[in-house]
Amino acid sequence: MIPISSSLEARQQAFTDSRDWLQQHQFSLGGNWDYTNGSFDRALDEENKVWLRLPFEVTNGSVVDVTADTNAIITFETPYVLRHEYQEGNDPEASARVVGALFDQFQAPSNPDAHVDSKWVDKAKDVLKEVEKLFPQ
Repeated sequence: MIPISSSLEARQQAFTDSRDWLQQHQFSLGGNWDYTNGSFDRALDEENKVWLRLPFEVTNGSVVDVTADTNAIITFETPYVLRHEYQEGNDPEASARVVGALFDQFQAPSNPDAHVDSKWVDKAKDVLKEVEKLFPQ
């Protein structure tokens, strides 16, 4: 994980506006959001292993339904780029489970904080510059 300085840091913004603007630029709400914090994520590569993450904290209101309009206000934290390494092929620890398969569809990263090449950091900075232009001053 490599932090990237941004004008978004500490910026307060309506959750709904942020979500709508960022979705138009290939960001989606990260899977581990909750009522008080989360992140907007964008894959930087075609394999979905390198990501630009825009973390946020909900500072007023709450995010209950991410698809609905909400009055929640979020404060952006320091963006960062990260890379996940996945084991190729079958997971040796996998077992056949009917109920679990409904929930555990994807393999966990073998290294969720793998080394990030400088080309991905540069690409993340370029994307971040474009994102910063979305938000009114």
